[in-house]
Amino acid sequence: MRSQSPTGRASLKALRIGPIEIGFPAVQAALSGYSDWPMRVIARRLGAPYTLCEVLLDRFVLDQKLHRANRRQLKVTDEEHPVGGQLMGADPAQFAPAALKLVDAGFDVVDINFGCPVKKVLGRCRGGFLLGQPRTALEIVARVREALPATVPVTLKMRRGIDDSTQSRDHFDEIFSGAFELGVAAITVHGRTVAQRYVGPSDWDILADIKRQAGERVVLGSGDLFSATACLEMIARTGVNGLSIARGAIGNPWIFGQVRDALAGRPVRWPTLFEQRDVLAEHFALSRETYGDQRSCALMRKFGIKYAQLHPLHAEVSRAFVAVKSPGEWHGVLARWYAEDAAGRAAESHGDLVECAPCDAPGADGSVAAA
Repeated sequence: MRSQSPTGRASLKALRIGPIEIGFPAVQAALSGYSDWPMRVIARRLGAPYTLCEVLLDRFVLDQKLHRANRRQLKVTDEEHPVGGQLMGADPAQFAPAALKLVDAGFDVVDINFGCPVKKVLGRCRGGFLLGQPRTALEIVARVREALPATVPVTLKMRRGIDDSTQSRDHFDEIFSGAFELGVAAITVHGRTVAQRYVGPSDWDILADIKRQAGERVVLGSGDLFSATACLEMIARTGVNGLSIARGAIGNPWIFGQVRDALAGRPVRWPTLFEQRDVLAEHFALSRETYGDQRSCALMRKFGIKYAQLHPLHAEVSRAFVAVKSPGEWHGVLARWYAEDAAGRAAESHGDLVECAPCDAPGADGSVAAA
């Protein structure tokens, strides 16, 4: 059994990250290939108080040529604030200047990724690899914190260790405690190890232990947050200060409103087909604005598949989105399958999707343009 809070009830105070007041403590995590500007804007409009950009390689951010891809990845607009940018890399010397560029681009928080479990990332000494290298990890944290103004919080994304060995837990503790001592404002901890990747349940017992170790310092929990019920359960059992919702937000940006309702004791409702249709159209329009017609169609197919899980005829609708090759075909799917209003269905766990999956893809070496 996972541990439970003394009251057994889910309760959270307003979330604060350094000098930034977030408020409602359920935020959207950085998601490779997903949490671009269009997804973040949709999440904000549907109740997310804070979102994180998909992780970017430090050297991609430092590319002075500022190709179109750089500009898209670094896009921030007024309605997003506060918004965080996430960095990943291997060389401590590159992190500080990359962090400064994120701030120049408009990001309010700089988050450092020590959690990505993808093989290609680990092989290049990035992400979760650094959980086994406390000195390097803490040097990265120190350099970033020293480079940024005090008004810009630095945060971390970690997993609970490389594996379940004693050495791994010791390394985690060294980085976790050392980062807070260096001035990190908050740490998000995913309840799986790097070795687990996304296999098996997230260990909330260990999250509870980590939060007890942290005391008054801000810890967000992550892992297996696919529903409002799961979010309330994590709060009650671990005592974390906030929730970092990752895969559970893909195709269900309504989850932030659902968590708000659940915490307030209101019934959790799923969006009707007309509500889904309107958000699908809005999300596609934002994607076209960012990427143009051809690229947006390719990118939005994966979103359409996830949104389709809320449709009563989810298998048929998913296949329809897979076949989309033009804006007209996208709107044709909406006209056919969302023509009449009806109740939506509950989302299923996205067990087939991993946050850093595209890091493994050939050619994804520049921006982890989906990591």
